[in-house]
Amino acid sequence: MLNIVMQRKDLTVLEAKGQVQIKNLQGRSIRLDIKATDKDGKLYNIEVQRDKDGACPERARYHSAILDANTLLPKQNFNELPETYIIFITEHDYFKGGLPFYHINRKIEENGMTFCDRSHIIYVNGEYQDDSDIGKLMHDFACANPDEMKYRLLAEKTRYYKKDEKGVNKMSPVMEELVAEIAAEERAAEREAVSNEIAMNLLEEGTLSISKIATAAKLPESKVRELAEQLQVTAK
Repeated sequence: MLNIVMQRKDLTVLEAKGQVQIKNLQGRSIRLDIKATDKDGKLYNIEVQRDKDGACPERARYHSAILDANTLLPKQNFNELPETYIIFITEHDYFKGGLPFYHINRKIEENGMTFCDRSHIIYVNGEYQDDSDIGKLMHDFACANPDEMKYRLLAEKTRYYKKDEKGVNKMSPVMEELVAEIAAEERAAEREAVSNEIAMNLLEEGTLSISKIATAAKLPESKVRELAEQLQVTAK
């Protein structure tokens, strides 16, 4: 999906998380639909906006600012800020220009030169549906029937997760399901990491049997044995 939105074919996503909350201790916090990082360290925030007010330029600006503010560590150089992309996929053509994309970048007013702060905002027109890659993707985002979708992967995921025909009038059943799936996978990964840590701590103590550690950590015994081999400890 990100390759299509970015009009590239070589973009590799290393990490993607759904429903990421970024806290702002001095003001309003935000919750990102999707936050992704590519192999070059660039950050992407993808938002699906049905409400026109939710896609206002000030919101895009705020998301960009919060991403930046939560990236650098104390005393880290400003030039280490990663390149960022705030991507709003809107139900309607927000700028009413009939274009599939609207790329927003800062420029120097006097000569039109690009101001290279490496922050970008992209609006994707959800109404733009044709035979282009982005047109087919927007068709699928608006489509409730997986049998009518253009992209097989999206169709398969929608078919798998969709239990009924609810959401026919929603702009993006596909995106919502993908966001939910990513968030669920992230929660599962976090739970597994906690369970593994508990098991490893108990294995290091060496006072409990494999079965008792498995029960305490809520892991299969086979997984506990695997962790025991990694730690090279003797567990009962």
